[in-house]
Amino acid sequence: MMTEIKPSASTHLLELDPYEYELHDVEKPELFREMFPYSEVPKIAYNYRRVPMNMPEEIFITDTSFRDGQQSRAPYSTEQMIEIYKMLHELGGPKGIIRQTEFFVYSKSDRDALMKCMELGYDFPEITTWIRANKKDFELVRNIGIRETGILVSCSDYHIFNKMGLNRRQALDQYLGIVKEAIAADLVPRCHFEDITRADFYGFVIPFASALMKISEESGIPIKIRACDTMGYGVPYAGAALPRSVSGIIYGLQHYAGVPSAQLEWHGHNDFYKGVVNATTAWLYGASAVNCSLLGIGERTGNVPVEAMVFEYASLKGTLDGMDTTAITRLADYIVKETDYELPPMTPFVGRNFNLTRAGIHADGLLKDEEIYNIFDTQKILNRPPMVAVSATSGLAGIACWINNFYRLSPDQQVTKQDICVQKIKEWIDNEYENGRITVISDEELEDLMQVFGRDII
Repeated sequence: MMTEIKPSASTHLLELDPYEYELHDVEKPELFREMFPYSEVPKIAYNYRRVPMNMPEEIFITDTSFRDGQQSRAPYSTEQMIEIYKMLHELGGPKGIIRQTEFFVYSKSDRDALMKCMELGYDFPEITTWIRANKKDFELVRNIGIRETGILVSCSDYHIFNKMGLNRRQALDQYLGIVKEAIAADLVPRCHFEDITRADFYGFVIPFASALMKISEESGIPIKIRACDTMGYGVPYAGAALPRSVSGIIYGLQHYAGVPSAQLEWHGHNDFYKGVVNATTAWLYGASAVNCSLLGIGERTGNVPVEAMVFEYASLKGTLDGMDTTAITRLADYIVKETDYELPPMTPFVGRNFNLTRAGIHADGLLKDEEIYNIFDTQKILNRPPMVAVSATSGLAGIACWINNFYRLSPDQQVTKQDICVQKIKEWIDNEYENGRITVISDEELEDLMQVFGRDII
């Protein structure tokens, strides 16, 4: 094969492109047993190959709350999906940083919600769907009136051989056939490369992605590729070996298969606590989109939380770009209250205790300057003031801090440790613990105490 030297559209340098990766149609599945022994903890191997960081000018978030987010909980009702969709629109802001959201189309409630959300006429999040790679599913979305659909195209031999009972050539041909059918129906196919972090990257992933990019070029349809870290095996570490290297996957899809950033998306799971950092790594190395779920709700340990990537976006870009972060609090409150979802209290940004302190010495710091123990202005950014749990160790400072924050007192109204009401409440609390109490003092109890000792303040 002749080598070709041509200028790169991204680096503007001449690049030598000596090899086109072809499908390795193996007889037996490649399961990477040394890396994934199953009877042991998966191993992280290194080959010390590092790829350049290449964050796109435009990065954004896509949402899977109504698809992957419904696979591990009771389904949302039609009305709940509509309300959540409205708040996603508010959160994403006028620039559509929450760019898309995907719906199932298998149940009547899902289809009803999809149609009612479309009737709202929002540009963002754009409504898309998700189907498996077969003709029966394709018929479900053909006439709905959407522009884009996700298609499941599993790419590891665990799925191709052990689940589907196919070989790589058969799987590739089947996938390309359904993609061509979607294009014939004027739909943009979004190909979900399921289990990419256990797949033969050069033997199947790159040949498949290259074939898709050829179809994309011939048809003029921007076929998308969603790199799915289905089991959470991806790692963000520089020099880690494929198939687990997130940076290697994103770089390889761009450099060896020619997938543009705008057509490249990352979908991660949190099985090894790496969901957020892997998604950020995907952005940093060239993917425009990261796919997320509200509150991280999803299969097994969950997906990358939408709210986490909102703050990752702001940290990387230096701006919220019009996103309304107070909608995060409204969304969390709605999901908890309307669906009885049990949100772990320590969950960042949304949990009941995420900006709550129990230690008296910390409360004293909050009373003097809340920046000492609060991550940012949570009142302004999330409409949630820092809170204090009052217990045996809270002291006068903790009680004063609780009063000021719970009643949202202005600076000229705020109490201090010297106020009589604070001291009276502390006497009552000390008596409780001297008599054997071990639980924290509830907000309701403190409100009752304020009716007795602090009526002139509230």
